[in-house]
Amino acid sequence: MELNKLTAVSSIDGRYRGITAPLSEYFSEFALMRARIRVEMEYLIALSEAGLVRKFTDEEKSWLRNSQSFTLEHAEIIKKIEKEGYGNIPATNHDVKAVEYFITGQLGKTSLSDVSGWVHFALTSEDVDNIAQAVLLRGAIESVLSPAARELTEKLEALINEYADTAMLARTHGQPASPTTFGKEIKIYLERFRRQVKQVANSSILVKFAGATGNYNAQIAAAPEIDWQNFSKEFVERFNKDGSPVRFELNPFAAQTEPHDTYAELFDALRRGNTVLIDFAQDMWRYISDGWISQKPKEGEVGSSTMPHKVNPIDFENAEGNLEVANSFFELFSRVLPVSRLQRDLSDSTIKRNFGTAFAHTLIAYKSLLRGLGKIDINKEAMLSELQAHPEVLAEAIQTILRREGVAMPYEKLKQLTRGRQVSLEDFAKFIDELPVSGEVKNRLKALRPENYIGLAAEIARKN
Repeated sequence: MELNKLTAVSSIDGRYRGITAPLSEYFSEFALMRARIRVEMEYLIALSEAGLVRKFTDEEKSWLRNSQSFTLEHAEIIKKIEKEGYGNIPATNHDVKAVEYFITGQLGKTSLSDVSGWVHFALTSEDVDNIAQAVLLRGAIESVLSPAARELTEKLEALINEYADTAMLARTHGQPASPTTFGKEIKIYLERFRRQVKQVANSSILVKFAGATGNYNAQIAAAPEIDWQNFSKEFVERFNKDGSPVRFELNPFAAQTEPHDTYAELFDALRRGNTVLIDFAQDMWRYISDGWISQKPKEGEVGSSTMPHKVNPIDFENAEGNLEVANSFFELFSRVLPVSRLQRDLSDSTIKRNFGTAFAHTLIAYKSLLRGLGKIDINKEAMLSELQAHPEVLAEAIQTILRREGVAMPYEKLKQLTRGRQVSLEDFAKFIDELPVSGEVKNRLKALRPENYIGLAAEIARKN
């Protein structure tokens, strides 16, 4: 069956391909091949600059660094080398070795043919892969995920600014509680999400570049005159970008694989950010269900296959589901990747190939939330009506003021008046009239209304 959006096994390459396509630049097989080539070519340049390989011309360096010249046809050659062989190259059944042979073949067509034997000198596959994958992760964060997160935070900021003063009933344990404002409740989610986004955007990723078991064995045997630890440290620095908060650092303590603890830190921050958004999506769903938020119907859109009236909160539900899927992957990555049998086992290779899946479901969720937020109206009247229907929330304010006034057992008095009972403002007025407090205090108590009992909610919502 021919592969297209309707025949793809995964929804991220089928139904949601329009959203996830930018991630192909970072998580496709093609992207990984290109990143591996970039590492191998930069390594040749580093060997030259260290004096192990002849000096390259500026034109040769430029050619080696021109990874954008890598085409889909080149990727298909690498795949053939790996799976069935190509020309006089037998099948490798090893993806990194296939890249090495491809590079060697390409160098043979240029003035660099004399240095082709230095490709992958003294390296193990993980030396190339862990740097390549770190570069791809940074690219996906900075070019795809961070812009989408920024768009989402800007949308939340706009909601906060517009509804900072909009009083609404709070619920604790699902029951009416001291009032808040809609803007302040959104502010909570914004700040929680921002914290995790900042941690993701400012990640430090450890990488290794020390040979088969992390000891520079082959390097020292072949070229003991080189300070290989310093060479590796400087080599890793070549992949840091000016202005990028995501930094790569050499881990001097690694076996064949870098232990991936910093991957776990990164994925845990992504997972925590997603968890905040799950919480947000569920609350928005509830506000829509309560009628506090209405959704704008879209022309031609169907809410139910049988009930014509329905406008379902599908975008918030879609976001919730995709965030849950993404988090199951992020949790798996964080739990599994830092564990390796002895110096190396290959289970992590399969796991890493699913990074894009987690990022894709996260991106789909971000876009779903943006779509959902673009279709809502805040029903201030419904919020106010519900708030005014629960004057019992004033019991907290009254008993607290009475505490300051020295009235005996105010909590117990208000509990007897309100707990498990429906009370009105008139009930409170009668209760206040019988209190042993001054007329000024009684007037202050009677002036309390659920809609003005919001404390500093509006100020908190506007706080930078």
